[in-house]
Amino acid sequence: MKKMPPEYYALLEELQAVDFVLVELTLYLDTHPEDYDAIKQFNDMALLRKKIAKQFEANFHPLLQYGHSYSSYQWNWDDSPWPWQV
Repeated sequence: MKKMPPEYYALLEELQAVDFVLVELTLYLDTHPEDYDAIKQFNDMALLRKKIAKQFEANFHPLLQYGHSYSSYQWNWDDSPWPWQV
């Protein structure tokens, strides 16, 4: 497997932490749909996730398929390592 720079792992870890918060907030909001503070926190974290994902994809490779992420030229969808391989 190809060795990646420290920034790769730092961004990936940050992205995973934000994803965890988003999942937990989603579960909470399913039972507390009128909690304004939780909705604000969810929206703030969703924006942060987009920012981190954009930075990660600009520096390394796409995170999502099916038109959710752009590919550079040459096709880079098959670049490794995949996030679940590190």
